[in-house]
Amino acid sequence: MEMEQFYYDNKIVKNFIYATLFWGVVGMSVGLLLAYYFLFPTLTEGVSWLSFGRLRPLHTNAVIFAFVGNAIFAGSYYSMQRLLKARMYSDFLSKLNFWGWQLIILGAAITFPMGFSTSKEYAELEWPFDIAIAIVWVAWGANMIGTLIKRRQRHIYVAIWFYLATFVAVALLHIFNNLEFPISLTSMKSYSVYAGVQDALVQWWYGHNAVAFFLTTPFLGLMYYFIPKAAERPVYSYRLSIIHFWSLIFIYMWAGPHHLLYTALPEWAQNLGVVFSVMLVAPSWGGMINGLLTLRGAWDKVRTDPVLKFLVVAVTGYGMATFEGPTLALKNVNAIAHFTDWIIAHVHVGALAWNGFLTFGMIYYLVPKMWKTKLYSVRMANTHFWIGTLGIVFYTIPLYIAGFTQATMWKQFSPDGNLVYGNFLDTVNAIMPMYAMRAIGGTLYITGAILAVINVIQTIRQGQAVTDELAEAPALAPISKRRVAGETLHHWLERKPVQMTIWATIAVAIGGEIGRAHV
Repeated sequence: MEMEQFYYDNKIVKNFIYATLFWGVVGMSVGLLLAYYFLFPTLTEGVSWLSFGRLRPLHTNAVIFAFVGNAIFAGSYYSMQRLLKARMYSDFLSKLNFWGWQLIILGAAITFPMGFSTSKEYAELEWPFDIAIAIVWVAWGANMIGTLIKRRQRHIYVAIWFYLATFVAVALLHIFNNLEFPISLTSMKSYSVYAGVQDALVQWWYGHNAVAFFLTTPFLGLMYYFIPKAAERPVYSYRLSIIHFWSLIFIYMWAGPHHLLYTALPEWAQNLGVVFSVMLVAPSWGGMINGLLTLRGAWDKVRTDPVLKFLVVAVTGYGMATFEGPTLALKNVNAIAHFTDWIIAHVHVGALAWNGFLTFGMIYYLVPKMWKTKLYSVRMANTHFWIGTLGIVFYTIPLYIAGFTQATMWKQFSPDGNLVYGNFLDTVNAIMPMYAMRAIGGTLYITGAILAVINVIQTIRQGQAVTDELAEAPALAPISKRRVAGETLHHWLERKPVQMTIWATIAVAIGGEIGRAHV
């Protein structure tokens, strides 16, 4: 069979790696500043653009969309090219994806401190940026589908299923949540087309699924690629990956109402959200088990390989967060945890362990390969791992304690029916030591991130840049009738990118449509 030569585009992957590390340090630094605000409230008194209310959305957007978003693009551009045995469909679309995304992030970093915000969780950017996000996101999706069409590998690997689902789901979520009317074409201010309980429902249909389809499904795609690569083992169970994928993308879309328990949302809609949230345990843990069991026979490598250390803790963090999430969706548990720092702890188990550690593990794997060298310092990477792990522990456990403290204090009544702790400051004073521990945990975690930056820079300096990496593979030959005889439905889907995308769209749209039609 005649081999075709082509070049992988490494430059786009390298650019996204640089952006991931840069924005990661920026986003974490802002978060750390906010943590110290709890200890020193007058730290930046009188400076409006450094106030908590303006910096908090900057922190969440920088960490989610800048740090994690750039990591998604870096990992997907690297893995897709190698899984499909083809260069990305369009270098122009790759560049549009990169530069467009960075300009949006830069715009957020300017406008949030200025006070421009829609005040919608994870969707605070105003309407010009919403349009830009849609354009850049479509560029990524079009590039991915174009590459799928011109691929040299018949089978579409599970990682790419998750990338496709991410693309269609985030597009759906972003468009419908951000339907808004600008005051004028020259004004940054806009108003949502939704109002009241409908606005709340659409927002949390989006907000919860921003976690589901931006912080989870693309990272599951990265998990299915990088864990087998780092462990040099095949995925534990192909069948489990099928069940994991379809059940997850279908169920996740229904879970948003669990953010609106004990509100004006109809009770049946609240209960439906609870039911589907609890159901999420099964596919989530199925994915975690599939990832960890892929390491069978390779656990001895975990002792010495920092990449596997990060990936193991990342997947474990995913399992912890996806067990805790459905638990928090139960009404009796939600009544305790809601509005407390328990929620903050829960979010950061996912963000710091699952997203953060998987990103760092991926970068430690990619950089030596991209620059044709060895990692500058394995010892520094291991130090980063242990400092980061301690950072997660010091961050989350005190906030769990703070959450229970808040919940119990708020619910204590005197014999005559009055609140024992009627002044909110009573609660704040009681949990100040926990806030101090949180700040220490954040300091440890960002210290680890800075070590990663130093390690990566030194690795690059001793390596050799290869912008266009030569590769070869046979052309995609016409498939014979004999080969498809007895083919299952899913095997057929795995070689049909358009049909796979359509069915993934249907799976997420059913839950999305029901979710938006609750009221």
